[in-house]
Amino acid sequence: MLEAGSAAPDFTLRDQDGNERKLSDYRGKKVILYFYPKDNTPGCTKEACSLRDAKESLEGHNAVILGVSRDSVESHKKFIEKQNLNFTLLSDPDHEVMQEYGAWGEKVLYGKKSVGTIRITYIIDEEGKVEKAYAKVNTATHGQDVKKYLES
Repeated sequence: MLEAGSAAPDFTLRDQDGNERKLSDYRGKKVILYFYPKDNTPGCTKEACSLRDAKESLEGHNAVILGVSRDSVESHKKFIEKQNLNFTLLSDPDHEVMQEYGAWGEKVLYGKKSVGTIRITYIIDEEGKVEKAYAKVNTATHGQDVKKYLES
């Protein structure tokens, strides 16, 4: 996991429309960069919808939301349409960006160890530095949790 105050590694990934997006394209804004395991699964859908519902408030704090998973561009497009998501999803099929951000590795789910996506969110400040990291995410309230942080 990246520490607060450290530089957020720049990256280029494809969005749900196949366009290349760079983290550095968002300099001057806060970026809510969240890593999640899989489109259209219960927890990931709750988290995405929570952020969707908080988006207007987050934009009031000069923030944009970027979601990252290993899912394909096509899967992201379907997920956005199905859940009426109002933010960008990025495809990291080789989990290279996830590894840089500490969002890929060993995890324990229901007592079983596996290697995969670790649910984590970073708030990156306007200069590209990590401001806050959420290692424990409540998927149902995540949007409100981030909103409360930005308001404090």
